[in-house]
Amino acid sequence: MRLHIILRYVGIILLVNAGFLLIAAAISFLNGDSAFFALFYTCLISALFGAFPFIFVPPAKEISNKEGFAILVSSWLLACLFGMVPYVMWGGEFTITNSWFESVSGFTTTGSSILTDIESLPKGLLFWRSATHWIGGVGIIIFALAVMPSMGKVGMALYRTEVSPLAAMNFKFQTKKTLEVIMYVYVGLTALETVALLFSGMPLFDAATHSFATIATGGFSIKNLSVAHYDSIAVETVIIIFMILSGANFGLLFMAASGNLGALFKSAVFRYYLIALAAGTALTVVHLHGTAYASWAEALRHGSFQIVSIGTSTGFATTDTNVWPPFIQLILLFFTLQCACSGSTSGGIKADRTVLLWHAIKKRIRKIEHPHAVMKAKIDYMVIDDDVLEASILFTLLYIGIVFISSVIICATGMDIMTAFSASAATMGNVGPGFGLVGSAGNFAHIPELGKLILTGDMLLGRLEIYGIFLFILLKFWK
Repeated sequence: MRLHIILRYVGIILLVNAGFLLIAAAISFLNGDSAFFALFYTCLISALFGAFPFIFVPPAKEISNKEGFAILVSSWLLACLFGMVPYVMWGGEFTITNSWFESVSGFTTTGSSILTDIESLPKGLLFWRSATHWIGGVGIIIFALAVMPSMGKVGMALYRTEVSPLAAMNFKFQTKKTLEVIMYVYVGLTALETVALLFSGMPLFDAATHSFATIATGGFSIKNLSVAHYDSIAVETVIIIFMILSGANFGLLFMAASGNLGALFKSAVFRYYLIALAAGTALTVVHLHGTAYASWAEALRHGSFQIVSIGTSTGFATTDTNVWPPFIQLILLFFTLQCACSGSTSGGIKADRTVLLWHAIKKRIRKIEHPHAVMKAKIDYMVIDDDVLEASILFTLLYIGIVFISSVIICATGMDIMTAFSASAATMGNVGPGFGLVGSAGNFAHIPELGKLILTGDMLLGRLEIYGIFLFILLKFWK
């Protein structure tokens, strides 16, 4: 393990951070707000720590798998660490634990917040908070590779560590082309949504920051009431459309935008993703009508928004789901665990694994019926290896196990079971809001310090799909 090589490539990530901190500081300066020095000094610190190894350590021709994972996890941890500094320096509600929580929540696109008064933050700090979503949305490493594409074999190795095997399997391009596809779609969707929100009546700053949060499926709003603040059907419709698009596989979106629209609907995972959202919305709307809302229009408006918001792990809110019937809360909990498609910015177990699990069950049932038959699971006419099915099932079990253990620990700190479980599921899935004290109209400020630290761990585990973190903390990994 070559520490100097690891530091060089982690330094690139810190330079990316510094670039966005500089933009945030410029916004702060132009608005004359109180966050300028906190943002500017952090920009300088991040740039210095990033520049030294980048300048003085020569680039490597190749890196090992261990070095790749070390760069990946170190980059995420240090990006979050430097990202919390402006919050600590600015003060207010930002204790050290709260700053770490908010920073990790931003970079992992979770969108859970400890803030009780978001609108008290100066514009520069609000921009930085939203920018952490946008940097982390496609993955910190991928963002760095897009900024500095000439890394050769090292770049390809880093790409393989950042993108999960499940997502990589669903991109039908070579690695270099895949990076281009991801960034074209990511930047394109952000620009399109910003323009659409401007036409819907949002100011430019609001439109840009909400686009950052939507396309990254993050959920940080610059308003205390989230999207409910605008009370606009046009704004909500635009955000629903772009949440659905952001939860789809970016490779499929690129092919559709290139003229191959059929590629979207030939995908079994994409069809399931749309059907699941539609079914969840229908059940929610029917159950909300007459219980929470008198009119079908209101039930459809709020029901569809919340299902899509949670089902894509975005986490925006237009109403308080804590007061909704338990049946609907269970539907929302299902989507909190599953979320959207691999190859998107969404978190959670992923719709792909739900489809794989279904095919594994069908295969097992047929095998019981015909013990001597040779059977293979297929998705989109492609044979799925038994290793892929096994890995998917093991990941799902491990994922649910971590949510359960986190819930137990948080319950032990004095939280009620609904708050503990939904907070664990929401942070592990990078969704944002849960139920109880952490509902869509609440925040995570009331969670004890230990609970916040556990939940930030869940955010990182969920964003890095568990195994990267586990490898990183194993002592023998560093030998």
